[in-house]
Amino acid sequence: MPPFDEGDGGPGGWWILDEPELHLGDDILVPDLAGWRRERLDAMPEAAFFTLAPDWACEVLSPSTTRADRTKKLPIYARESVSFAWLVDPLARTLEVLRLESHRWVIVGAYAEDAVVRAEPFDAVELPLASLWG
Repeated sequence: MPPFDEGDGGPGGWWILDEPELHLGDDILVPDLAGWRRERLDAMPEAAFFTLAPDWACEVLSPSTTRADRTKKLPIYARESVSFAWLVDPLARTLEVLRLESHRWVIVGAYAEDAVVRAEPFDAVELPLASLWG
């Protein structure tokens, strides 16, 4: 996500990592993608893991991970005040965008197939979903 991570063609201001290890309370999670606003995380930690919850987490659903992603990880992300979560299902070709409100997930967008979307928190730039299924 160069427009947000690197600021190339977008606002920048984020650290976006592939499969970072999160140590959140007694739970250890590895989201498929996670992002921290740079104002909350000014530099990468020295440790091989993060203890600061991300601002955004993205899980790529598969038949073997869907149950854990939805019933185990999402409640932990809510407990830790992760502001946004995306659930990407490449088999169904869908993107669900969730926003945390009063410690509960609210679906703020559900998109399918080849839609071109502006999905929170990265709604400053259009995302063609076809690029996810390619």
